Amino acid sequence: MIFITSRQPKKTAESQPNKSFVFDLENNASSLGIYCCRRIAKDVHEEIGSKQLLSELKASRYRQILIYIHGFSNLPEDVFADVKEFQSLCDKSKPGEVLVIPIIWPCDNDLGIVKDYWDDQKAADQSAFAFARMLQKFMKWRGDAAVNSDEPPCLKRINVLAHSMGNRVLRQTLSNWHKYDQPNGLPLLFRNTFLVAADILNESLHKGQPGELISHASRNVAVYYASDDLALRASKISNLKNAEASRRLGHSGPEDMEKTPKNVYAIDCDEVNTIYDPPKGHSYFRSGKKKGTPGVVFDHIFSTILTGRVFPSPKDEHRKSSILALPKAKRSS
Repeated sequence: MIFITSRQPKKTAESQPNKSFVFDLENNASSLGIYCCRRIAKDVHEEIGSKQLLSELKASRYRQILIYIHGFSNLPEDVFADVKEFQSLCDKSKPGEVLVIPIIWPCDNDLGIVKDYWDDQKAADQSAFAFARMLQKFMKWRGDAAVNSDEPPCLKRINVLAHSMGNRVLRQTLSNWHKYDQPNGLPLLFRNTFLVAADILNESLHKGQPGELISHASRNVAVYYASDDLALRASKISNLKNAEASRRLGHSGPEDMEKTPKNVYAIDCDEVNTIYDPPKGHSYFRSGKKKGTPGVVFDHIFSTILTGRVFPSPKDEHRKSSILALPKAKRSS
């Protein structure tokens, strides 16, 4: 599995391709740069460098890329397990279609959810500087290939899925990229952006708010939310410390759809989130009631990746929201 991380290694922080990479789990300070690596086995990784990673993605048999940004309080092995499950579901749905690439940022290794939460918010913001550099490096690589007739550019479609506090990482990354590298506006880089159980304010995507840049960089922005997500209830209480009393985007969807850009869509997952992830109802976008079997949220995400449309039916051309529920035949099983 190929992955990108802003976590620092145990030994030297200098990037060195073809060397062993060991996570320093006690250090939750983000690196200023990124490390492009390969996971060989549990706790065994090697650094391959950005050029090798980009070349492998371009040569991959997969037609599309899905960048996965995890939520808070997830250590690397937790992320790898989640990505392995998601990749398996993708391969079962359509082999050779979607390659999942995790981005690992430095969640804290402390005990206690409240302490972890505040440390992770800081780490999420700090990591945005490194990941913005990654995006700029990718644009340069693709641009250099476009002007070099001997090397055609990479034409794979790129999607991104941010879960929980990973949405904060994504929002801040695009904000930094815009501020320091793309002051004239962000390019349309992502075909689909999926914001799942987003731990950011529910006004974040409104026009004029920092999260608006997500819609600028994406063809479609799909927001998956559930009002009984217990992890986000705890998040709202924690954020009262910073005078943030607003609901989270992953709780209610956008506060006012009329104030969001036209490419933002809201999907209510209330009927399935606690069935798929009891009792918290927070990680409901992979398997359904049975691990290894896709749930309706995954099916919707994968359909959107395939079609490039959140609601593909011609009769739904102007549709902006939906409710996901179990098929009637499965509700009693």
